[in-house]
Amino acid sequence: MTDVGLDDGERLQKVLARAGIGSRRACEELIAAGRVTVDGVAAGLGRRVDVSIARIEVDGVPVPTAPGLVHYLVNKPAGVVSTASDTHGRPTVVGLVPEEPRVFPVGRLDLDTEGLLVLTNDGVLAHRLTHPSFGVDKEYLAEVEGTPSPGAVRALRQGVELEDGMTAPAQVAVVAPSLLRVVIHEGRNRQVRRMCAAVGHPVRRLVRTRIGPIVDRRLPPGAWRLLAAGEVRALLAAASAPAPSSGSDVPPGRRVAPG
Repeated sequence: MTDVGLDDGERLQKVLARAGIGSRRACEELIAAGRVTVDGVAAGLGRRVDVSIARIEVDGVPVPTAPGLVHYLVNKPAGVVSTASDTHGRPTVVGLVPEEPRVFPVGRLDLDTEGLLVLTNDGVLAHRLTHPSFGVDKEYLAEVEGTPSPGAVRALRQGVELEDGMTAPAQVAVVAPSLLRVVIHEGRNRQVRRMCAAVGHPVRRLVRTRIGPIVDRRLPPGAWRLLAAGEVRALLAAASAPAPSSGSDVPPGRRVAPG
């Protein structure tokens, strides 16, 4: 139970304002309009909540309010593994950010893939970004061997047959003769690499440049920064809509390393 007495917990509008939703006045207006729910029930003005256990949503999008949540954006270099530890002694993405509080990577990029990765202790956000029912776009720049023909690009856009089934249609643009911009919403293992290899153009270098609405062209390789409250809300909003229909049924366990 998360119900608290009138004199217990914090006022809901204060909690929302601290989470970056808006001014207290604006938050009061959201509550009065019935757009805020606590544990699935529309909240009223004057509602108090225990932020450690209450599930608060605005327009159906969760609001991260639990104490101690952190959200890091990391630019993973090649040669760094996307795990908390490594039995082979290789550097890990967790080693790129502060030791406390303990965080974990949301999804994975394979060893040789570079680019943006979220690390957090926010289980709600991690679930929504990785679960196959939510299809958050991820954008990559892929330097490939050779020059893809219009037919190869068309195949990538329409979906290609891999050993684990047909891929969903992708957004693909030719940036330069051997450079593709690829946007996918699935998360199969090494998906972009396998897609490009399937059309005859193996990847030489792969960089993730966007996760949903999050882009940062100024974050150097190996560096990290905290996501702003608005960026976290934007990620949650992007992960609150059902995923587009995919071209195959892929077991969720395979959706871990789209690089």
